[in-house]
Amino acid sequence: MKHRRDLLPLSLPPRGLSREQAAAYFGVSPGTFSEMVQDGRAPSPKVINRRLVWDRHALDMAFDSLPDKEAPRLEFAL
Repeated sequence: MKHRRDLLPLSLPPRGLSREQAAAYFGVSPGTFSEMVQDGRAPSPKVINRRLVWDRHALDMAFDSLPDKEAPRLEFAL
């Protein structure tokens, strides 16, 4: 029997992600991801029966909205 993750071809990533997968997708720990959901930096999950599932497209939009770190300004003495 195939695992769920093996049912889709590699060229077709799943649309719905678990909390752990969504955190990894963002590049943060599950705890940090939960904080980001609480404070609105990451989207709330969808509910499928009793499962919480994060929409990959919503994650992309939220990630794009995160601020960029500003590069330090270099000052040159003349």
